[in-house]
Amino acid sequence: MNVTEFATSSFVPAPSSPNGDHLATPVAQKARIASIDVLRGLAVFGILVMNIQSFSMIDAAYMNPTAFGDLTGANYGIWLVSHVLADQKFMTIFSMLFGAGVVLMTGRREAEGRRSAGLHYRRMAVLLLFGILHAYLLWFGDILYTYAMCGMIVYLLRHRRPRTLLIVGLMSIAVGSAVTMLFGLSLPHWPAESRQEMMAEWAPTPEEVADNLETYRGRWWQQMECRAPSALGFQTFLFLALFVWRAGGLMLVGMALFKLDVFSAKRSIGFYAAWITAAVCVGIPVILYGVHRNFAANWDMSYSFFLGGEFNYWASILVSMGWISLVMLICKKGVRWITAPLAAAGQMALTNYLLQTIICTTIFYGHGFGLYGRMERVAQAGMVVGVWLVELALSTIWMRHFLFGPFEWLWRSLTYMQRQPFLRRPAAHEV
Repeated sequence: MNVTEFATSSFVPAPSSPNGDHLATPVAQKARIASIDVLRGLAVFGILVMNIQSFSMIDAAYMNPTAFGDLTGANYGIWLVSHVLADQKFMTIFSMLFGAGVVLMTGRREAEGRRSAGLHYRRMAVLLLFGILHAYLLWFGDILYTYAMCGMIVYLLRHRRPRTLLIVGLMSIAVGSAVTMLFGLSLPHWPAESRQEMMAEWAPTPEEVADNLETYRGRWWQQMECRAPSALGFQTFLFLALFVWRAGGLMLVGMALFKLDVFSAKRSIGFYAAWITAAVCVGIPVILYGVHRNFAANWDMSYSFFLGGEFNYWASILVSMGWISLVMLICKKGVRWITAPLAAAGQMALTNYLLQTIICTTIFYGHGFGLYGRMERVAQAGMVVGVWLVELALSTIWMRHFLFGPFEWLWRSLTYMQRQPFLRRPAAHEV
């Protein structure tokens, strides 16, 4: 079964209201681009590979692997594979797909002769609310806030040609890189207090580690003393200095790739094979060289936080294109036992993303099982696989009976300001 057949066989017709108006339906179900759902499913699972480190260990361990936990043997192997193949890669894919979604959804609405601005900005406002609640109530590492804010900006460029989108997008990504390097070069001139605060974030003292462990192993309200300031920092300073440039730029690149049919598996096998080759022969070696340089510098903050991360910052885009191309080739071949469950997970990516937070914070934080700081990277990898299997099974079963995931349904209902259809209607041959 090829990608077109998969797209048209997996869904039921979209419902209409009694007066003939179109209800807010799943992106006209028969018109869904199945390869995008598959890619989104892979991305939502891939980001857990990195997020698990933030859920289970102190904040510094995400950026500085020497800050906490064992980094030898199998634990080092897990970290290295995660860094090379996952760190920034699946968030890059998610950002690109978000940009593609802006073009897809607004384009379809505008093709029907209706304005898209009001709907789009309501949609972003609801996502912004989800992000704020997610960050402050559950986990500070939320990305929904960033996507909503960037989505409000990139919408203005949705009609630009692919070449323009690529140029502006890459320029925006470059700004984020330049800001980081400028911070690093200016570090010797920072006030001593600011440098000490930065060092505490990068390589905390044993006392600071103990305080962090105690906080997140405590009650939900006790966790707020760490979670709230971290979330605020993500949504203010870090967003303005870094996130808006990279995430926004990647969304613009995603818009261009969507318009160039990269995400619809319509490009040639040679096109996708070339990107996989670039990822393997250029992207991965550059990242490995960056790892070598960081260890040579003993993961010193003045180098590794600012300049040492640039290798992965840029090469991660190449590796992401390799992942995208691999998925497109699988879709072109119609390997349904892979594509079908991933597509189901991709259709409810928001639900799966939030469910990962609910599962992991329950396991690691003090209001649940309190395993925060007690699980090494090998065990974390096993947990990631377990969550994948649970979400694959739940997504497959859920999407057989419902049009949306529960959070997608809520997002859509709030966006359209009316209750949306939820249950699938049986096809004619099933009645």
